Amino acid sequence: MSLIGTKCVQAGYTPGDGEPRQIPIVQSTTFKYDTSEHMGQLFDLEASGYFYTRLQNPTNDMVAAKIAALEGGAAAMLTSSGQAANFFAVFNIAECGDHVVASQSIYGGTFNLLAHTLRKMGIELTFVSPDCTPEELDAAFRPNTKCVFGETVANPALTVLDIEKFAHAAHDHGVPLIVDNTFPTPVNCRPIEWGADIVTHSTTKYMDGHGVAVGGAIVDSGKFDWMAHADKFPGLCTPDESYHGIVYAEKFGQEGAFITKATSQLMRDFGSIQSPQNAFYLNLGLESLHVRMPRHCENGQALAEFLASHQKVESVNYPGLPGDPYYELAQKYLPNGSCGVVSFEVAGGRAAAENFMAALRLCAIETHVADARTCCLHPASSTHRQMTDDELIAAGIGPAMVRLSCGLEDKEDLIADVSQALETI
Repeated sequence: MSLIGTKCVQAGYTPGDGEPRQIPIVQSTTFKYDTSEHMGQLFDLEASGYFYTRLQNPTNDMVAAKIAALEGGAAAMLTSSGQAANFFAVFNIAECGDHVVASQSIYGGTFNLLAHTLRKMGIELTFVSPDCTPEELDAAFRPNTKCVFGETVANPALTVLDIEKFAHAAHDHGVPLIVDNTFPTPVNCRPIEWGADIVTHSTTKYMDGHGVAVGGAIVDSGKFDWMAHADKFPGLCTPDESYHGIVYAEKFGQEGAFITKATSQLMRDFGSIQSPQNAFYLNLGLESLHVRMPRHCENGQALAEFLASHQKVESVNYPGLPGDPYYELAQKYLPNGSCGVVSFEVAGGRAAAENFMAALRLCAIETHVADARTCCLHPASSTHRQMTDDELIAAGIGPAMVRLSCGLEDKEDLIADVSQALETI
């Protein structure tokens, strides 16, 4: 099973004779065993199985296995949200007193997680420009750096990460590269093939694709040699006393250590599990992901080209546009398209952008992105309304910036709605 479309439909679950054709929803908090000895083996990580859905659930594991197959990873796990996935991915290997290097061009919620919440936990962050030189990137590392983080296509800036550059720097310093691949999905980019070690997703976005279930996922490539850098990763390479002295990297190897530790430690203690019902919805979305993504990209490209030639639009950010600062990187990493999200600056400032938003008819005003339905957001009057114009500009989000996520509608109708809204300015 090698082609991505077949994996979207078939991977993760193969029913036996007389078994359900669709992934079954195991809607149970707990699981029954005949003996305490058998359950004890599960608690000691000496046997595989399920005892409490807060840690693992069969429905979740089937869907996680599909996502691992799509990304070309060795193991995966589902979380309650994309934020939980990014937190677990970093906190699984970085703790109080450690340091993380991250691209500064990432989703605002993830920036806050790394810059503020992790700092409260004693983890320091150094942010670098995605456009930094290899020398500037190298200078950001410290002896206590434990990982590097970036987004394949940043939300909402739509910068494209030079994955190979960041992977080379991470590996030169003996640490893994974590890449959030939410916007392209594995249909358009598989970061592991370019050197990433761990991939995360907000499955709430394109993977679900219909705005019905919040969720996240972590995929481990299984390629990073933790024991070769054992002094940097004691959590994986020294005994875990909460599990009778198990050394994850020894017992589960490169392909199983990271996800096993994240499940048995972090999910045990934080409980950010995705519900089996949400995992079921997610799988329905995954089954059509390879069909939907080309349409999202087609609509995004068409709208970006229309906006780029419109006199009432000052600038457009979309990596599929020739002349975009990230066009060449997009051609390298995203030759089949990036995503359906376009950001642009309306001529006339904040008031003009607010008038544009009020005039939309088909495009819905929502905080969501990457949905079957087109949605639009003016950050200055919604998610970032507490900031002044000067503060918005400093954050890279101009007061007239609009983020539009193209859905699956006919592109002619989307362009017509945006066109009539622009004419009201």
